[in-house]
Amino acid sequence: MAAEVLTTPYYRVNVLTGTRAARVVDDPAEAARIVAGAKNPLYVLGPDAVRLSAGDKLLIDYALDIAAARDMPICATAHVKRKLVEYGKKPDSTYDIIEIVHFLKMPDWKGVRGEGQHDLVLFSGVRCDLAERGLSTLKHFAPHLRTFAICRRGHPNADYTVPVTARGDRWTEYLQGLVAALG
Repeated sequence: MAAEVLTTPYYRVNVLTGTRAARVVDDPAEAARIVAGAKNPLYVLGPDAVRLSAGDKLLIDYALDIAAARDMPICATAHVKRKLVEYGKKPDSTYDIIEIVHFLKMPDWKGVRGEGQHDLVLFSGVRCDLAERGLSTLKHFAPHLRTFAICRRGHPNADYTVPVTARGDRWTEYLQGLVAALG
């Protein structure tokens, strides 16, 4: 019997998105165009970014490459700051996920670098249930910004999401393609 191909989010409860659900971005080059088109993007990194690997690298390695390609500010949640310091990088902000979502809801917030509110927020490494709650909040209460979940499990409450990828090699290829298209 052939292996089942995952087409739904990891947590089925996430499928309850209301009237609007995420657009799945299958092509890493298209994902790069979305990221490149943002005027003031932000990358929010959760604790799974320092724990989960994609191929022979950690997710945080790819996230740092994506952020560097756009000089994108990084918000380190949980214990991510410690890993960034080990890498010789200083995060632009250290909020917990609830705090950063709260600030992102405010249209007049000046952003983590004081350069104005962010127009695109990427999320990686945030626990799925917590990410969905934060993304749902932003979807309903922050119409001034778009969200992109760079997570192999898919997030229907984001504006854009990576396709659900059960195979680790496909996830690694997607991240490598995204970094290459941004570079």
